[in-house]
Amino acid sequence: MIEPAPHPSFSEAFKFWLKLGFISFGGPTGQIAIMHQELVEKRKWISNTRFLQALNYCMLLPGPEAKQLAIYIGWLLHKIPGGVVAGCFFVIPSIFILFGLSLVYAVYGNITWIAAVFSGLKPAVLAIVAAAVIKIAQKALKNEVMIALGILSFVAIFFFKVPFPIIILGAGLSGLLGGIILPRKFEVIKEKDGDSEEAYVQYCEADLACHIAPSTKRSFFLILVFLILWVIPVSALISFNAHSVFFSEALFFTKAAFLTFGGAYAVLAYIAQAGVEQFAWLTGPQMIDGLGLAETTPGPLIMVVQFIGFMAGWNNPGDLNPIWAGLIGSLIATYFTFLPSFLFIMLGGPYIEKFRGNKKLSAVLSAITAAVVGVVLNLAVWFGIQVLFPAPGEVYWFGIVIGGASFAVFQWLRVGMITIIISAGAIGLLGRLVGLI
Repeated sequence: MIEPAPHPSFSEAFKFWLKLGFISFGGPTGQIAIMHQELVEKRKWISNTRFLQALNYCMLLPGPEAKQLAIYIGWLLHKIPGGVVAGCFFVIPSIFILFGLSLVYAVYGNITWIAAVFSGLKPAVLAIVAAAVIKIAQKALKNEVMIALGILSFVAIFFFKVPFPIIILGAGLSGLLGGIILPRKFEVIKEKDGDSEEAYVQYCEADLACHIAPSTKRSFFLILVFLILWVIPVSALISFNAHSVFFSEALFFTKAAFLTFGGAYAVLAYIAQAGVEQFAWLTGPQMIDGLGLAETTPGPLIMVVQFIGFMAGWNNPGDLNPIWAGLIGSLIATYFTFLPSFLFIMLGGPYIEKFRGNKKLSAVLSAITAAVVGVVLNLAVWFGIQVLFPAPGEVYWFGIVIGGASFAVFQWLRVGMITIIISAGAIGLLGRLVGLI
């Protein structure tokens, strides 16, 4: 059995979550890849089994799965404060960066030098994603049955556009039946897999239940806290007679957070259509530009909601200065989009942990994990197509070279992720200056 690393202190974890907020490029696929590399492979703060189990749960939830995965791991390591810190710092750097870019965009239009930097950064992130998919697949697809499930999942979602919930439901049912018929093939996720239960139990308070154990009292308390955190700002928007656009944002993004399943890519279509057609907060071309900014900044891809919120305030300032209106609009969109994620994890996490080691559940989770590998591969391929083949018949050769080199030095020379990302961004800027792109 592989011995886990010593349990990190809260300070150590805080530093990592802060760092992650600045390097989490590449949308959900890139962020999951970075967390797997850093937390499972490098630091060994969490086992591969627990990581994949948490990922399975997060991918079943509405909202951004990568952010929810960070909250889950933060909560697992350091209770509710750990989850709050992980979730907040996953997006705080992006909030500042994207607000600045949104302001510059609204005032001056597109920013060519930023596009140049990210023209080099995107292929590097793609390389990191590819390396992570390989590692996750090696750990999850341990026999021909799991490999088949992964392939079927990829084919279903990539070629036939089968909805993600249906894929997961099918995988779960196959695991339920397979655990009875072929238990050795389906019980791939083992109870501990080198994970030390004592590393978590030592953080339980002496006269209280362990924080990873479910509690009805605790669940009701969390729901109450969530309601308070939602009602107070909404009431403030009403009582201060805030511009109607802000109140509309609060209601819409709360609704989106609860109803949009299937990850960031599924959420975007719904939010983009509503922002452009239903509310007219921004135009179609502005939405496309905002998606480009969100794709090329750290943080979850769904951070495009901040851009939508900014443009909603900027284009509908009322009596406010457009800059202040944009700032308020961006913060409202971000707050109400991500607040439910904390509830989902804090409320459901203990119940997921409770059933670890259950053989029937192990078979189901093994099948779902294999299917998730196919889904993650689909996201990686989608991301790769967007980066390397930006238009029909167009091949981004400069990106292919950077991506190939980044994959080689990351996979075989073990060069650090931050070094690769910074270098690729600098090469992209240099390439624009000398006319290569």
